[in-house]
Order: sequence, then C-alpha cells, then structure tokens
Amino acid sequence: MNTLWDFIQKGGFFMYPIILCSVVSLAIFMERVWVFRKNGVIPEGFLDSIFELVRENKISEASAFCYKESSSMARIVLTALRNIMAGKEVLKESMEETGKKEVKNLEKRLEAMNTIASVSTLLGLLGTISGMIKIFAVISLETVVNPGSLAGGISEALYTTAAGLTVAIPTVVAYKYLLGRARAYASFMEEGAFALLQRIDDRK
Repeated sequence: MNTLWDFIQKGGFFMYPIILCSVVSLAIFMERVWVFRKNGVIPEGFLDSIFELVRENKISEASAFCYKESSSMARIVLTALRNIMAGKEVLKESMEETGKKEVKNLEKRLEAMNTIASVSTLLGLLGTISGMIKIFAVISLETVVNPGSLAGGISEALYTTAAGLTVAIPTVVAYKYLLGRARAYASFMEEGAFALLQRIDDRK
C-alpha cells in the first residue's frame, strides 16, 4: 500500500513546491475565516445600539462604545462620530475613506490564493512535462523498452498533475467563497454607514 511519502517521492521534485502551495493556501484560508467572524466585522446588535445613542445625542458614549468594539463597522462609525459636527459631504467622504480601508483589509491576501491556484496547476503541468521528458529519454536510449524503466517518468507525470489539481481546485473554491463573503460584508457596512448618515442628518 502506497503511503503519502511514496506518493511524494514518485511525483518528483515538483511535488515539494506544490505541497508548499497547499500549506500557504490553507494558512490564508484559516486566517481569513478567523477575520471574517461576524463579530469581527459587524457585531450583533452593534448598529442598533449606536443608532439609539445617536438619537439620544449621547455622542461621547457612542464613541466609547466604538472604542470597545474591535470591528470594521465600529471603526467606520467612530470616523463618523469624530466628524459629526462637519458638513454632510465631509462626513460622507471621511466614512467612505475608512470604509475603503476596511474593505481592503477584508480582501487582504485573497488574491494570493488566486495566484496559488494558478501556480499549483502550472507546477503540476511542469511536473508532467518533466516526466514526459524522462520517458522519451528512456525510449531514445533503449532499443527494446522495458516498461519498468518508464515507470519513473510516468509516475512523475501523473502524480504531479494530480497533486497540482488537488491543491488548485479547493483553493479556487475557497478563494471564491472568501471573496463572496468579503463583498457581502462590504455591502452590509455600506448599508450601515448610509443608515447612520441618515440618523445623523435627522439629528441636525
């Protein structure tokens, strides 16, 4: 029975960078899942509490509440509260600037996953080509080819292709999933920021 180590050995040199790609991809996925925890982006009931404090004109209490919450939405709201006495356009621009920074932070490292998926596929293809070169080298040297002598090249060609796709496919799926969540959170934050602007405007 073949072990994982046998699988890696038969795949040849290109198996090692493919394994490295899988480790990096998994690390990015786990880190982003941790960042995307709902309470880390938009805490449950946070906006309702802020809206109530703004309605009651308790701006300092609202600011203190934002300081206590380490979340993307809290940082956007805090920017609004700091500029609450400014004109509507200034207030809107400051919130948009903070919002863009938070969205950029949510999407951080996601493009790296997309790159890893492409690189893994290409490494698998490169391993396939390397294996084929070995096969043709054996054929060119032997008048009567022994199937056993071709085994190394065939193994390298097949195993690296399989390994590359095994890493690339889940990475693409994870990338699309995380990107979708990041964009959904960005939409929620935009809606929350707009609702806060409305309440600040009503307060004036």
